[in-house]
Amino acid sequence: MNETRHTSDTGGGTPAAADLSTVQLVERLTQQVSTLVRTEVSSALDEVKSKGTKLGVGIGVSGAGALLLFLGLATLVATAVLGLATALDPWLAALIVAVVLLIVGGILAKVGATKAKKAVPPAPAATVASVQRDVETVQNARKAHS
Repeated sequence: MNETRHTSDTGGGTPAAADLSTVQLVERLTQQVSTLVRTEVSSALDEVKSKGTKLGVGIGVSGAGALLLFLGLATLVATAVLGLATALDPWLAALIVAVVLLIVGGILAKVGATKAKKAVPPAPAATVASVQRDVETVQNARKAHS
């Protein structure tokens, strides 16, 4: 009982899906899903690392700029206190400047917090889109074979 089986080779040495047994198909599916998941996770990690690096550099440069702005502002505050001290008692001049700074600082903090809440998290958008396309492809293939 020698049966000759005709296989349709896909060119790369891999037999076509129609020529494989159920066990072989399940093995191939397992390998492909595993490869797909590894690729997507790797892609997500690369994207997050890239965004994290850019974020770190931006924060560092912004921090240096903020420090210089702080020192300049502190000098202006001292100038305002000294200027008001020529017309008022020094303690009153310092109190007036401190109250104005606290009010402006409170307003800026509230505006900043509101903007931060509206910020988009640094999610790996390209990888999320790729995974969604993969899921849609699998769902469409499932529907087509149903």
